[in-house]
Amino acid sequence: MLHYALKRLLSLILSLAVASLVIFLVVEVAPGDPASFMLGVNAQPETIAALRAELGLDHGKPARYLTWVAGMLSGDFGTSYTYRTPVAGMIADRLWVSLPLALYALTLSTLIAFPAGIYAAARRGKPGDMAVMGATQLGVAVPNFWFAMMLVLIFAINLRWFGAGGFPGWDAGLWAGLHALTLPAVALALPQAAILTRVMRSALLDILGEDFMRTARAKGLTRRQALWRHGVRNALIPVLTIIGLQFSFLLAGAIIIEQVFYLPGLGRLVFQAISSRDLIVVESVVMLLVFAVITVNFLVDLAYALVDPRLRSRI
Repeated sequence: MLHYALKRLLSLILSLAVASLVIFLVVEVAPGDPASFMLGVNAQPETIAALRAELGLDHGKPARYLTWVAGMLSGDFGTSYTYRTPVAGMIADRLWVSLPLALYALTLSTLIAFPAGIYAAARRGKPGDMAVMGATQLGVAVPNFWFAMMLVLIFAINLRWFGAGGFPGWDAGLWAGLHALTLPAVALALPQAAILTRVMRSALLDILGEDFMRTARAKGLTRRQALWRHGVRNALIPVLTIIGLQFSFLLAGAIIIEQVFYLPGLGRLVFQAISSRDLIVVESVVMLLVFAVITVNFLVDLAYALVDPRLRSRI
């Protein structure tokens, strides 16, 4: 298991190195000069040159790349061009909104999908199965931003159970923070729960046809007992893959939901940084999100090996 984990860790490090280079090159070749954007079209060339020197933009791209990477390794993400504050502090403030939101939505998605998928698989072809599959089809088809607006209309405007948007901060208390994140988390969770339910059902149905499941049935277990004792664990590999991908999506791809609910998360930070040509913020946030995606995939690989020890001997 240790050898398997070390090989996966080496792959993670190499992936991060390649990703950092790609992110830097893509952002740096984007049209527009941050100094010119900040000073406006009427700025004098010498003023622009002075600001470029202050921001470190007058250095060559290789030197800037190495400085950026070295800073990230030491926890220094640089200083925002627009706000003139440390990028690390800006990211930390926004991460305390985006990360709890992603975990909240993923928890809701998993709590919904696991029992729904198992229920549908245990009643294949019956009305319960068809009802679950119909609901998941609807969940996949409905855009989450439209669903988010419907949640605001029903639960915030009409019923007044939740606020229509904004985030009070965790200083207001855990309950106040979770209460503010509930509608956004539900808007993110239900479409993901629909996907996860279908994957769980499909994986369980595939497992039910395996020889070891027939052996379990021959030993006297009922279909439901065999499903719970032997089927669920063996169906977890594809489910873990989807969970890992969903967490990455929820953390990195919640920008629309954050806009709908006016949440000060990483998605809105990137959007604002792109609008103001704040390149150092864009590079750092995107790199952090890539790190989160790759790390989650690394943890999913380790979970594979724990669920199915045969994978360790193949690699």
